[in-house]
Amino acid sequence: MKALKKGHKLSLVVLALILAMGLFAGCSSSSDDEATSADAGADDAVVLVVGASPAPHAEILAQVVEDLAAEGYTLDIQEFTDYVLPNTALDSGDLTANYFQHKPYLDSFNEENGTDLVAVAPIHFEPIGLYPGKTASLDALADGATIAVPNDPTNEARALLLLEAEGLIKLKDGVGLEATKTDIVENTKNLEIQEVEAAQLPNILPDVDLAVINGNYAIEANLSIGTDALAAEKADSTAADEFANYIVVKAGSENDAAVLALVKALQSDKIRAFIESTYDGAVVPVF
Repeated sequence: MKALKKGHKLSLVVLALILAMGLFAGCSSSSDDEATSADAGADDAVVLVVGASPAPHAEILAQVVEDLAAEGYTLDIQEFTDYVLPNTALDSGDLTANYFQHKPYLDSFNEENGTDLVAVAPIHFEPIGLYPGKTASLDALADGATIAVPNDPTNEARALLLLEAEGLIKLKDGVGLEATKTDIVENTKNLEIQEVEAAQLPNILPDVDLAVINGNYAIEANLSIGTDALAAEKADSTAADEFANYIVVKAGSENDAAVLALVKALQSDKIRAFIESTYDGAVVPVF
């Protein structure tokens, strides 16, 4: 009888152990399922790969990473320091979109390279500025002084128009955004206009008298359009419409849900406030 009771007790212990193991396995399975589900959710997120100039474009994009994550999109910001590679990368399919250029530059790029890239939505305008190098003011500009300007067609034209607005040169009537050095019809100070790759303009500033520098490269060089520039395009000028910086995609992707989500996040009150409080007039929201 004692042996029977002992065996009975042993059976109950074994049964309890089996039940406990089953319960533990059930908990483990539940945890594993939750982890698998979470991993699947992360895998399901749509990745938006956006090419951008470091400043201000990448900085602005960084402000919407969490907003897009809440909508199920992972924003991968790829920085470029020139104006060619972000378009070739977009055309080849390595990028979902890019954010660095205005429409006249995009139109020129498409025409010259046979690409079909489309401007989707304007985000901001960057006034170009005329910055002092070896010469501290326009009044001190000597005869034969050197002024460096961007060498890409649309930004060179903007630079020349700014120089004309300041009375330094006169351009052929009606030349507008097609202006080049050959369209200068009056140059009373015999200024030497030096064409330089836009990204290099801040670097050569100490070697020239003045330089016309794009907004993004001025920001990267810690140049303030409000306090450092001798002259600049006006925020309420026609240039603000003509040279707004766009989100650009490959033709056919304009209405993709991910692209529309990106535009919505950028054209928001949050981004307007960020731009206005961060860039001291060097970047102007246009939405």
